[in-house]
Amino acid sequence: MLQLEMATIRNLKIKTSTCKRILKELHSYEKEVEREAAKTAEMKEKSADPYDLKQQENVLAESRMMVPDCRRRLEAALADLKAILEEVKESNQQVVEIEEAGSTIAEVEALFQTAE
Repeated sequence: MLQLEMATIRNLKIKTSTCKRILKELHSYEKEVEREAAKTAEMKEKSADPYDLKQQENVLAESRMMVPDCRRRLEAALADLKAILEEVKESNQQVVEIEEAGSTIAEVEALFQTAE
């Protein structure tokens, strides 16, 4: 029984870390999109070489594609985290990982609510 509980707590830590990592990745991609969009706009203003501009637009498009992908992965990770958190709560374990998982869930859900 103790072995099972330790595995579940370990799983909770892993799922929490996964959510945090993907959330950080999402913020990074969003910042990258802003930077690349600004760079593209600047190149258009300065009438940059059409080839260079096309390359920059491709970079921007790739960056933009990563945001929805990241969001999908974050939604899946959030669902996994919620499931494992319920499992831990049902076993009546009192561990600090529950609080950390709860705050991570709140942070991710807040992000999704502001995006809607």
